[in-house]
Amino acid sequence: MKFSDYLFILYKWRRFLLINLLIIMVVGTIYSFLIPETFKATSLVMMTRNNSNGLNSVANLISGGTGSIGASLLGLGDENQDMIYGILYSRNLMTKVINRFKLMDYYRIDDNNYDKTIKSFEADLLFQPDENGLIEISVINKSPKLASEISNYFVELADSMNIELSIQQARNSREFIEKRYFKNLSDLKIAEDSLLKFQKKTGVFAVPEQLQISVQSAAELESELFQKKMASEFVKENFGINSPQYQTAYKQQNQIEAKVLELKNSSYLKSPSNILFPFKNIPDLTMGYYKLFREVELQSKIMEFILPLYEQALVDEQKDTPTLISIDNAVPPQLKYAPKKAFVILLFFFFGLIILVTFVYWAENFVSLENPKNELENSQKNLFSHIAKFYKVKF
Repeated sequence: MKFSDYLFILYKWRRFLLINLLIIMVVGTIYSFLIPETFKATSLVMMTRNNSNGLNSVANLISGGTGSIGASLLGLGDENQDMIYGILYSRNLMTKVINRFKLMDYYRIDDNNYDKTIKSFEADLLFQPDENGLIEISVINKSPKLASEISNYFVELADSMNIELSIQQARNSREFIEKRYFKNLSDLKIAEDSLLKFQKKTGVFAVPEQLQISVQSAAELESELFQKKMASEFVKENFGINSPQYQTAYKQQNQIEAKVLELKNSSYLKSPSNILFPFKNIPDLTMGYYKLFREVELQSKIMEFILPLYEQALVDEQKDTPTLISIDNAVPPQLKYAPKKAFVILLFFFFGLIILVTFVYWAENFVSLENPKNELENSQKNLFSHIAKFYKVKF
């Protein structure tokens, strides 16, 4: 058949097509008005700039104030916003909202099933960043007022839960740092007492300047080793021994440790230096003095490092400042969100047109059938012939 033949078939059945398409359009229009109207209320919030948890504080101090390096060392990035999205979609928060606004009744869940309610509720939620990086918290509901109240309540709950999680992380960090801090206090006192006893016993109070510089450099190197070990242990506790962050931190620790062992145990250095030289070659008396002096220096360096860290952890644990700033509170929307009546009507029109055109070609095929092969084909021919006659289709 040519294309013109297909057009001619549609022309013959034009009365059928127009009448039924008009009926479908009327049904679609009526249906679009029967669909309940829904409204979307949106809150716009942003994260506070000083919103840092215990892990971030540790990262900043370990890296000497360069937060990006510390965060990279511990596997931390700009994850605060992702955490907010996780909180918003959490079952705990969803359950609180459902109970507060009696959403089981709204979604007509009769068996007190929270899973069904959450599934229905999530279809009416939209949490996403806008083009400026702020967080949009949108709620769709039949009631404009209820939609805005739920959206604002999401902001309130997310903020309080994020504060609670931040405090818990800070507490964990403080407990971890506190153990090492009190151990350092004890080690420093022991080192100072031992050095004092040695000085009183031997009368050794000063050594050549070169040796002093060498010992101080070695103490700084061991202090750096301590930082690496602490970072490795911290990453191990928070991310696991098999994590990439731990492998990186452990490799850095081994590199520094190899240098420290070379200074302490080797008879010569692989890289000659005018400042550093192996302690094995220092006379026993001088070595004894500087072992004790080096321990005091080491524990003092550790104290310089760990005390600010401990103080920061104490401050972080007490923080209860808001973590979300509301830019725009949700207000009851005045324009409906759905249904889009024109879209519903056009949808009925196009689907109806496709079905009717398919029906026309199907009917034409049977009506023009001269010798039906069986009873089924004969009955279909009769049916479509009656329809054609009803709509005055000429053949």
